[in-house]
Amino acid sequence: MGEIVGAGLLSHVPTIVLSQEDRFELNDGKEITLVTGLQQLRRDVFETADYDTVVVLDSHWATTVEFVITAQDRRAGLFTSEELPRGMRRMPYDFPGDPELAHNVAQFAEKHGTWITAVDDVYLPIYYATINLWKYLGEGLPDKRWVTIGVCQTGDMQDHLRLGRALADGIAATPGRKVLLIASGALSHTFWPLRELRHHEPSDPSHIFSAGAREADYERIAWFKEGRHAKVLETMPEFWKHRPEAKFFHYLMMAGALGESECIATARQYGEYENAIGTGQAHLWFDRPADGWTGTGAPNAAPGLRHDPYHHRDPHADQES
Repeated sequence: MGEIVGAGLLSHVPTIVLSQEDRFELNDGKEITLVTGLQQLRRDVFETADYDTVVVLDSHWATTVEFVITAQDRRAGLFTSEELPRGMRRMPYDFPGDPELAHNVAQFAEKHGTWITAVDDVYLPIYYATINLWKYLGEGLPDKRWVTIGVCQTGDMQDHLRLGRALADGIAATPGRKVLLIASGALSHTFWPLRELRHHEPSDPSHIFSAGAREADYERIAWFKEGRHAKVLETMPEFWKHRPEAKFFHYLMMAGALGESECIATARQYGEYENAIGTGQAHLWFDRPADGWTGTGAPNAAPGLRHDPYHHRDPHADQES
C-alpha cells in the first residue's frame, strides 16, 4: 500500500529562477526569502525524507474536458516560458516519471465521479509551476520520480476535491509508494497593471494588490499553521473574491487527497509571505501527523465517494485567473 508522507503549498513565482543579481536588483538589494525558503525546505525534506515520487498539482496547466496526469517513463528537454521568456529560457530538465502511479490514479476516476487520463506523450508541454520547483527541490536527486497533474478549467471546487480523492486512492493502490504532494501556486493573485507593476516588484507585502487580499492571505496562512483546513474550505467563497491563483484549485486537489475538512496537518512556513507584482506568495509545508492526516491513524486519506458538502460554484469561474 502506498502512502502520502508529506505535502506542501509552495510558490513557483518566476523571480526565484532569475540570477541573484537580477533578484537583488528587483528587491531593493536584498534576497527574496522565497529562494532561501526553498533552499531550506530541500535540506529539511527533499534531501532527507523517505519518499520516491513527487506529485505536482500544477496551477499553470489548465485542461478542459478531463484531468490529466503525466505518465512518461522520463521527461527531459529544454524549457522556455511563453509567458516570461526573458527570465525563463532554455532551462534544462531531466527526471524520471511514475507511469504505474499515474495509471493507478486514473483508474479511480469513475469511483469518484470524475474523468482522469494518464498521458505518456513525450511532446506533452511542461509548465514552470513544475519546472521552477523541480530546479530547487529535485535537480540533483536523480532517483526521485516527478509527476504532474493539471487543474481543469471547466471544473469547480467539488471537481478538484474529487481529483484529490482519486489521487489518494491511486497512491494507496501502488504498492510501497511513498509520495510527496506539491500544490504549486500562489495565494491571492491579482497583478498590478503593466504601467504600474514596475513600481511594485519588491517582495515587501505592502506591494500586494490590495489590503483586503493581503489580510485574506495572512488569515489563511494562520489557519494552515493551526491545521484548520476545514476553515479554509468553508470560507472559499470569501477567498475567491481575492482571486487566488487558479481559483486555489491546486490547494483543493491537495486537500482532497489529505482528507478535506478532516485534515489536521499543521504547516510550517519556509521564508516569509512575499509580494510578486501584486500577488501573495508563501511556502507552507505539512508533515504527516503521527496519527494520520485526519487523526484516524490512517497513513493517507482514501475517502471513497463522499457527500459533496462544498457543492457551490466559484463566482469567478468564468474569469481568467
